[in-house]
Amino acid sequence: MAFGTQDEPDEVMNEINMTPLVDVMLVLLIIFIITVPVMKHAVNVDLPSASNQREQVKPETVRLSVQADGGYYWNESRVADEALPALLQAEAAKQPQPDLHIRGDKAVRYERVAQAMAAAQQAGLRKIGFITEPKH
Repeated sequence: MAFGTQDEPDEVMNEINMTPLVDVMLVLLIIFIITVPVMKHAVNVDLPSASNQREQVKPETVRLSVQADGGYYWNESRVADEALPALLQAEAAKQPQPDLHIRGDKAVRYERVAQAMAAAQQAGLRKIGFITEPKH
């Protein structure tokens, strides 16, 4: 026995119920209205001033090249193997300490480059870099 006649079966709602969405948005709005003034309140502090200028003293760069035959070149001038440690120690004593850039020929034995690196480390040089050519 039916209490009422239904001409059509249950229909699906095609509209979004906006009431919960509006409720959530109002709650978020109230929360932001309350918290923003609290976040902007800060303690007044007399901060120290500092200069932002870069250091003018730049360390020089020393280029040590290792040719394919194993010979060392100190800034494009030939250096004997015995004179290399003395040159490295003289550069390590400078303040600020210079950067040592090692350019090794790709045909040179690794042993010659490793000897130059070991001599630089024993002399006390801390900034050692390698120069390579980028791939084209």
